[in-house]
Amino acid sequence: MANRIKVVFFLLPLLLTTISAQTTKLTPNFYRTTCPNVESIVQSAVRQKFQQTFVTAPATLRLFFHDCFVRGCDASILLASANGNNEKDHPDDISLAGDGFDTVIKAKAAVDSNPQCRNKVSCADILALATREVVQLTGGPFYTVELGRRDGRISTKASVQRQLPHPNFNLDQLNSMFATHGLSQTDMIALSGAHTLGFAHCGKFSNRIYNFSPRNPVDPTLNFQYAMQLRQMCPRNVDPRIAINMDPNTPRTFDNVYYKNLQQGKGLFTSDQVLFSDRRSRNTVNLFASSNAAFNQAFVAAMTKLGRVGVLTGNQGEIRRDCTRPN
Repeated sequence: MANRIKVVFFLLPLLLTTISAQTTKLTPNFYRTTCPNVESIVQSAVRQKFQQTFVTAPATLRLFFHDCFVRGCDASILLASANGNNEKDHPDDISLAGDGFDTVIKAKAAVDSNPQCRNKVSCADILALATREVVQLTGGPFYTVELGRRDGRISTKASVQRQLPHPNFNLDQLNSMFATHGLSQTDMIALSGAHTLGFAHCGKFSNRIYNFSPRNPVDPTLNFQYAMQLRQMCPRNVDPRIAINMDPNTPRTFDNVYYKNLQQGKGLFTSDQVLFSDRRSRNTVNLFASSNAAFNQAFVAAMTKLGRVGVLTGNQGEIRRDCTRPN
């Protein structure tokens, strides 16, 4: 009996620790006592990087999305390996622009150069803060970022398989994938609005302008005049490194023009245009096209939910000293 009591008392702290790790909530003031200036430090570093190249913005935003959809928002996308077997080495991630990675690395260095903050702030939280900064720098909304994520120790190429949306997805495929992360159709449409920034390589959409089907070489949901412009920018057998703007009108501004483009048949990917061509999602596209405020509000709500996906907190994970490798 005495031994049984000892076992119970031994297991109780373990159980409580496990529960606390699982129920630790993200909070905006997580670093209030350990690194109170973390937001301004990250802001300064990101602005400096942004002044060097605009690509900082779409690259960082895309990096955050790709990180959160694979193993959760744990900065596992940043881990590098000599054998090329990490998340970033998967074909779906290989096109992630280096400026996104560099933004986080520079912000981490800035945070750690402050003696009070050194090794106190996770790479996952720095990526989340940097993402908020690039959205605001390009004219998008400022929003509160919840903090307290820990960094993951595991990153594998295999874990990326079938975890990220593809350019040819239909509405059901998009909704299904986002739903696995607790994101609604409205969240998905709002997050798709991030395509208001950035660029895509010609190979990602060439089938829509050259060989959509035997009857229709050009996708009939694509604005024909726009399709002819795309053919000029992306001739057959074009250099695969050539990329064009996702938003042909305001590619450097975070705004709701993406949705206005969809109304005109100017969504670059099938997965963009389907948001308007499918009646089930068209009303939301029309709402966001008519109101930048409605889009911004929905985007902030969706980004907050995205930032909670699969997070490690408490004694789960670690705070990496170097964002590119586990401690």
